[in-house]
Amino acid sequence: MIGLSRDDVPVAMAEEDGLEVRMAEMGDMMVGFLRFPKGADLASALKGLPDDLCQCPHYGYLLSGRIKIRTKDGEHVYEAGQAYYWAPGHAPEPLEDSELVEFSPTEEFKAVVEHISKSAEG
Repeated sequence: MIGLSRDDVPVAMAEEDGLEVRMAEMGDMMVGFLRFPKGADLASALKGLPDDLCQCPHYGYLLSGRIKIRTKDGEHVYEAGQAYYWAPGHAPEPLEDSELVEFSPTEEFKAVVEHISKSAEG
């Protein structure tokens, strides 16, 4: 049995604008504690992935804020208090400072975070 709080999980990526990604493996899934500042340009960090969209599925809960998700089929807005499933092929756009907890397949999530980290360096 595993139980983790945000403070138990190491920071995998952080930026000065307040973006923070904490992640830890839980079995064959990865738990992510994420903070996205309003207006963070996450779409540009996804450039180079298929369709320039995140290809990892995410199951989660939006603790605070609002996030617009862009897909090839349109846009969807999620608000604090909602549980969600984001299928592969999405790009988040925080409409407000947002905090979320999500669960994703480990290998797919690591690949996306590695891609974003490399994009931030270059």
